[in-house]
Formats: sequence, C-alpha cells, structure tokens
Amino acid sequence: MTVTVKTFTSSSEAAAALSSDRNARYLGGGTLVMRALNEGDISVSTVVRANDHALTRIDPSGPRITLGAGVTFARILGERDLAFLHAPARSIGGPAVRNMGTVGGNLFAPSPYGDFTVALLALDATVALQGGFGSRDIPIEEFLQSRERQAGTLVLSVSCTRPTNPEAFRYRKIARIKPKGGSVITLAAHLPISGGRIAGARIALGSMAPTQIRARAAERALEGRALDAATVAAAASAAAEGTSPSDNALGSAWYRREIVGVHLRRLLLGQE
Repeated sequence: MTVTVKTFTSSSEAAAALSSDRNARYLGGGTLVMRALNEGDISVSTVVRANDHALTRIDPSGPRITLGAGVTFARILGERDLAFLHAPARSIGGPAVRNMGTVGGNLFAPSPYGDFTVALLALDATVALQGGFGSRDIPIEEFLQSRERQAGTLVLSVSCTRPTNPEAFRYRKIARIKPKGGSVITLAAHLPISGGRIAGARIALGSMAPTQIRARAAERALEGRALDAATVAAAASAAAEGTSPSDNALGSAWYRREIVGVHLRRLLLGQE
C-alpha cells in the first residue's frame, strides 16, 4: 500500500486537503495515525501535515486558556501557568508519548485512552475546527458526539476554563499499569464554589461510554449544595447512571459500574 504525505505551510491548506480526501488523516504527534499505519490500516492513503506555528501556540491569559491542537503534553508540563493541567498531562503514556502526543490528537483517542479529553470536558472546553464549512467553535460535548464524522476536519485549538482556585478542579485516572497504562476509569471534576455552595458542577468520565461523557446525575446531586459527606454520597450513588461501559482486558462493564461511585467519592473527598 502506498501512502502519500502532504505538508502544508498553513492550517487552512491542510484543512482543505483533509476535506477533499476521505482517506486522508492529519498527522500531529503521530501516536494514533502512525500506529494505524504500522498496523496495516488500508483506509489511510494520504497523510496531511501542517507547519503552522499557530497550532502550537499557548495562550494562558484570562479566565479561559487556549491550547493549539499541536501542543504536546510535555510542553503543558513545562508551563507553570498550566499547573492545573499537569496531572492530566502526566497521566498520558510515558515520556516518549508525552513528547509526541498532542492535545488535538487526544480528542480522537478511543477508549480506554483519551484521558486528557476527560479533563477538558470537565473544564467546559470548546473546540475550534476548520473544514469545508469554514471555521467554527463547538462545545466539546458536541464534538465528541460527532467525533466519528470529524475525519475531514482539522482541529485548530481547544480552549477551556481556568479553575478559580486549585481545589475547584480534581482529576484521577485508575489504571492497572502505572503510570502509562490504559484507563480502567478516568474521572475529572470542576466544582466552583459560590457562597459555600457548588455552582456549575461538571463531572466527566472516561472509559464509561464509547466516548468521554459527563456524569449528569452526579452533577445534579452536587449542584447548589455544600460539598459535605452527604452530598458526596449522593453524587457517588448516582455516578453510574447514564453510563454504558464496555468489556475489555482492563475490566468488565460490570466492574466499571461497580467502582465508579467509589472512585468519585474518593475524588470529591480528596482521598487517595
């Protein structure tokens, strides 16, 4: 099988090439595309690249931060202003993967991967896209629900909420092989507090559905309440509601449903 590599100087040219070729895939860090090619995926006949510095830009100013789709996890770990994202970035693979893997690529990582996307979902992220439709920003939930139909579009950047204080955002990855194994469950919670009560709770789960999802029943149990033992217990008991995990080598669907509430309770209480 012959694979053609096309390199462009701008993201708009790369997006046009993707939208015009159904068998084209974008190559960022290569942790997904090169694996597919090495495993003999014949659906990829064209690899598209872009040398556009805008794709690797980080804007950490203001209440929302923007990460170019080509920003690597190693770069995030090197940015003091992004300390709240260090735990999710550090949970991605080993050093070699973090040096190559990108924010944009992680949006497409299948379960049980895509852990950084769980954090972005909890932080109310928006995804900037470019394709045959032009450019647009969409909520990350909308992107994930239509992810399989996004093959012909280019992710330009992701922006997300900066937590008002370190305690407002919490993240945990449950893996059998640490630190770089696939996820049994990944959890992230953003719990802004106003007047002593939670206002705008967002809880995201990985490996509990075909894509990353919000735990809306648990969010409802938290919203407008103080983060006390009774509230946490109510959220934990609702954690599995609306989930649809699958069986794989890391754990069964039954096991994931059984333990997600346990780990959510520990996350919310700050327990190891």
